[in-house]
Amino acid sequence: MKYIYSILLSLIFAGGAFAQDSPPAMEARVAGLEAYINNGDPSGSNVAEVPGPGHTAWMMAAAALVLFMTLPGLALFYGGLVREKNVLSVLAMCLGCAGLVTILWWAVGYSFVFGTNFGSPFLGGTEFFFLQGVTSAPNTNYAYWVPQNVFCIFQLTFAIITPALIFGATAERMKFFAVMGFVFLWMFAVYFPLAHMVWGGTGLMNGVWNADAKIPSIDFAGGTVVHMSSGWSALILCLLLGKRLRFGEESMPPHSMVLCMIGTGMLWVGWYGFNAGSALAADGIAANAFLTTTLAAAVGSFVWATLEAILKGKPSILGFCSGAVGGLVVITPAAGFVDATGAVIIGIVSGVVPFLTVTYLKKTIGYDDALDTFGVHGIGGTIGALLTGFLANPAVNPNLVSDGYAAKNGLKTAIENHTLWLVQLQAIGLTLVLAVSATVIITLILKATLGLRPTLEAESRGLDITDHGEEGYILNR
Repeated sequence: MKYIYSILLSLIFAGGAFAQDSPPAMEARVAGLEAYINNGDPSGSNVAEVPGPGHTAWMMAAAALVLFMTLPGLALFYGGLVREKNVLSVLAMCLGCAGLVTILWWAVGYSFVFGTNFGSPFLGGTEFFFLQGVTSAPNTNYAYWVPQNVFCIFQLTFAIITPALIFGATAERMKFFAVMGFVFLWMFAVYFPLAHMVWGGTGLMNGVWNADAKIPSIDFAGGTVVHMSSGWSALILCLLLGKRLRFGEESMPPHSMVLCMIGTGMLWVGWYGFNAGSALAADGIAANAFLTTTLAAAVGSFVWATLEAILKGKPSILGFCSGAVGGLVVITPAAGFVDATGAVIIGIVSGVVPFLTVTYLKKTIGYDDALDTFGVHGIGGTIGALLTGFLANPAVNPNLVSDGYAAKNGLKTAIENHTLWLVQLQAIGLTLVLAVSATVIITLILKATLGLRPTLEAESRGLDITDHGEEGYILNR
């Protein structure tokens, strides 16, 4: 039997994995194989700090899927919802976010989020500036079996889509250079510190992986970091920016529900990388996230359209699409922590609450959230973070009650005493304060410097021509 294990180890960890002067004993080598299969710590074996092929392959695929959510998923989803004269402005925004955020991530962003040499609960460190030291060896603070460069790119794709979500609220009326200026400042003021607080090794709110977390909250794939931060920032930005020209006076329907539907499908598919990839391994937790993501999205889509049929007489394609995205948003913080029943509950809530927000609250208050970013992402992310506190199940994810982290920072106690929702409220409150206050300051700075809006004539002609000198459709010419 010992020879079989040796052969297996050689096949799985080929190359330089065994380049040690004094190889460990057979027991330690077998323990390394078991650690790989169980996504555990291989320390002391012959495969410590060596990437695992299966886990690495899944995380590379997951990173590609999350990028697919922005390019082309979000671009087509948002692009189909605006008027014809502004479709290219949405595509340019998505491409601009991808380029600018990648540069920031390479220079300082990854280090600020996942570094630790500051020893701070609010910001990471400087050790990975310009991605120095980010190699194919795993960073075992975060993943035992995934190369750090793959982990880095996976997290980059989250950083790209988050600010891009914001501008659904301000679509058709914000200058491109103002959008890029906002992204630049917002990443430093909101995303980098918030992502470290929730996911960083010394983060204030990293209940699962920081034994010293003062707020031991949980956020599997970004309910606070991605959806709350972008959604609440979107609300404040659209209020300070003002309404679209002739908003409320003329109809402003989506120019292509076909593009919107295609974009929705791409978002749904890409979201498997977003949620299941956040397990950082090809393991049972990833499989559970895959299941719960599917259930919540499908239920949310059906419930939203059903409410439309009951209250308006007809289910719309926009309703199906909005409900699917709502389900995906609300399940995001919970995907790796809840079971199938929890996912269905989340799907029902995600079909009801964002629907009521978009259909009635927006009309009552009168704000111009052009593509319902706040209604779906702001409200959806908030209720998702809260529902996670009620529905998290340690039978699904044992990390919720681990002795190494959860028992030390109070997460295990909160789970056992059914008070995790109170901890989640603290994380929600801190996220809301940070996103709102930073957005107010950034918007006022940009308004006084670059200016936010195009001229009335430029807005009337459309941002495609005035900002980019192109048209999305040239017909019969």
